[in-house]
Amino acid sequence: MNVAGKAALVTGGAQGLGKAFSKILLQNGAKVLFTDIKEDVGHATLSEFQKDYGQNNVVFIKADVTSQPQMEESFQLAKSSFGRLDIVVNNAGVGGEHDDNWERCKGPIRCTRLALNYLRRDKGGQGGVIVNISSAGGLKPTQYGPVYSGTKAGLLMYSRSLAANSDLQQSGVRVNTLCPSFADTSLVASIRDNETTVLNNEKAWEQVQSVGIMPVEYVAEGLFELVTDESKNGAVLLMAKATGKKYLEM
Repeated sequence: MNVAGKAALVTGGAQGLGKAFSKILLQNGAKVLFTDIKEDVGHATLSEFQKDYGQNNVVFIKADVTSQPQMEESFQLAKSSFGRLDIVVNNAGVGGEHDDNWERCKGPIRCTRLALNYLRRDKGGQGGVIVNISSAGGLKPTQYGPVYSGTKAGLLMYSRSLAANSDLQQSGVRVNTLCPSFADTSLVASIRDNETTVLNNEKAWEQVQSVGIMPVEYVAEGLFELVTDESKNGAVLLMAKATGKKYLEM
């Protein structure tokens, strides 16, 4: 897929990985609507992107992926702003082991279901690709973050199951999953600073240091590969500092 002239929606796109995902798409000629719950940060990122990539090529809307009405509005705005929608990156998520986090992690599934209504050729779309951002923690047990690990594993299997569906394949939509290890984001820093509730912050931070931290720009390269390589459907791309990019056979 050549992304030039295509339209993308990126959730959680104001900072961290989401900002890097939005940026690499814009750099390659796509138009991007990004959402975020942090309105001030979102508007700052919007100003930066509009300066670099043009006023008409990027849109921001404050939206929470846990809200069906807000996400419906986001998808409608993307379509009305750009006239099409081809790429959806479900990046927004939460960390920590708070009691309600497993409920909040339904957001990417909600957004995937919405995306299908806009992308499927049998529903008036032009086909396209959805990339769900899971985690290396969704591939193996994470002892200091069982809620996080469990929900990311659920998103991974949901994505692979969709990609295997023959009806969806005929509709022109691909679904891939990106599983990064630790990247240089505020979420990872919050483990160090005891701002994220995990089962043991000190030991969790030791694990982060032992695994290593990747630049967000590097992770964005993996995202771009999953978007543009049309042979990838149901692909699971693991990215870690020590091992680089690795497609998994599952």
